[in-house]
Amino acid sequence: MSYKRGKGRDKDLDDFICDDDAPPKKMRKKDTSGDDSGDDDTIFICDVSKNRRVSVRNWQGRVFVDIREFYVKDGKQMPGKKGISLSIDQWKELRAHVDEIDKALA
Repeated sequence: MSYKRGKGRDKDLDDFICDDDAPPKKMRKKDTSGDDSGDDDTIFICDVSKNRRVSVRNWQGRVFVDIREFYVKDGKQMPGKKGISLSIDQWKELRAHVDEIDKALA
């Protein structure tokens, strides 16, 4: 059986097309800006510079050390894309090498 595009295509192929094979519809993200769902508990630790902060976050049931740049939007400090969230294991590994980092900086 040959496959043709357009008007001359085989009508038998239409029998194989099913709505169940369609990809799932994309869902819009819920607006949680005003919602206090308790999913994101943040403990502020310190300001590293004017726009950089260190905090400890509980996100999706896991604890992270978050080092991130912030920006001001509508008079409110908002977290930016630039930053890193370290898991507890990654944080412990970084702390284990602090002396080596200090020596390299000296």
